[in-house]
This record gives sequence, structure tokens and C-alpha cells, in this order.
Amino acid sequence: MIKGFKEFVFRGNVIDLAVAVAVGTALAALVAAVTQALIEPIVGWILSLLGGSDGIGGTITLSQGYELNFALLIGAVITFFVTLAALYLFFVAPMNRYRTMTGQGGVDTRPPDVQLLEEIRDLLKQQANGTKSAD
Repeated sequence: MIKGFKEFVFRGNVIDLAVAVAVGTALAALVAAVTQALIEPIVGWILSLLGGSDGIGGTITLSQGYELNFALLIGAVITFFVTLAALYLFFVAPMNRYRTMTGQGGVDTRPPDVQLLEEIRDLLKQQANGTKSAD
């Protein structure tokens, strides 16, 4: 049982996934910190200039003390899109370039049994063509 677990962990996909999750989490934390430290105050300042109801950075106070914080909402949206852009620029685009350079192209989404059957078909065609040319 331990041998099977060890093979599962060191197969490669699990390690790649663990690294991706760790890097994605670190990147999301970095982008969130930048958003909280820079973007939210700027958005709040701009919204207060545009005339927030109480002049406190884009918040609107409703009855019974409930408050809508538009700066926080806009900051979260910006964080989401900046995180997506950073993941694309730092991971997806370089991987696509690498695949193009190595000739791997896109990812094959066909099921493995279909791939195998197509390979067998192609080999049979090659053998048939090779036999005809030898005659």
C-alpha cells in the first residue's frame, strides 16, 4: 500500500499540481497585498472625489448602519483580473511558447483508447503502403 502511494505521489502530475497550487497561492497573496496597499486607496480616493455620500472612500451608509464599500468591491475585481493576467503572462504564455518551440503544439484531448486506435490504423496503412511499393 505504501509503495502504491509513493508511486502515486512521485508520478509527476501530483508534484506539478502541488507546485502550481503553491505558486498560485503565493501569487494571489502578492496581488491581494498590492491591491490592498495601492489600488483600494486610489479607488477610494477617486470615488470620494466623485462624491461618495459620506466622503469616505466610496462607501455608502444605508439605514441601520449597514455600509456598502465600493472601493473594496472594485479592488477585489481588479485583484481577480490582475491575478488572471499574471498567471497568463508568467505561466500560460511561456508554456505555450515552449510547446510551440518543441513541436508539441496543443494538448490532445482525445481519450487514450481513441489515440491508440488511430495509431494502430496509421501503422496498418503504412504497412499496407510499404507492401504495395515492394511488389
